[in-house]
Amino acid sequence: MAFVLPSLPYAFNALEPHIDARTMEIHHGKHHQAYVNNANNALAGTALAAADAATVCRSLRDVPADKMTVVRNNAGGHWNHSLFWEVMAPPSAGGGGRPGGALLAAIEQAFGSFDGAGGFKEKFAAAAAGRFGSGWAWLCVQPGGKVEICSTANQDNPLMKNAIGDAAGCGGAPILGLDVWEHAYYLHYQNRRPDYVSAWWNVVNWGKVGELYAKAK
Repeated sequence: MAFVLPSLPYAFNALEPHIDARTMEIHHGKHHQAYVNNANNALAGTALAAADAATVCRSLRDVPADKMTVVRNNAGGHWNHSLFWEVMAPPSAGGGGRPGGALLAAIEQAFGSFDGAGGFKEKFAAAAAGRFGSGWAWLCVQPGGKVEICSTANQDNPLMKNAIGDAAGCGGAPILGLDVWEHAYYLHYQNRRPDYVSAWWNVVNWGKVGELYAKAK
């Protein structure tokens, strides 16, 4: 089945003032749609034409060599953005705040604290701000439930670990991803990526991330 652009679970302006409506319109309707179109075109006629995006990301070695780069970039872009929209929510609908339950316990075990000095938020923000050029910061779940932070370039993601090695980061199951491509923030924040990262915490949907953590365990 061909990839389809998912609908946003909120209005374009719902994440304001943290992420502006115009950025959301372009990011979702132009950038993400282009990844969907390009991936579908590249996968047509291949053995993975009917696979879902996660399967394609895990199976890049099975993509014909002449289509590998296009599929890696665009199927990755589709999967990454589909997760990105899900793990955000307006503050009025539960965005921001802190995680709870098993996810919070796992974060505190791995990083010492959620938002204390040297804790999870500080380390995740450093991974996002420190990614040179375009890419993503991730919170992933390893076997047994341990969580780990990593980052990837371009539209790579940890699902690709077996196919592209260290370029895919920690290789766990991604449950939180932050897009640090300039198109995700430049209209509002220009070159101030750390300001964008700081504002983004106000729209993280920890309820959804907690659900993904429970499934990934």
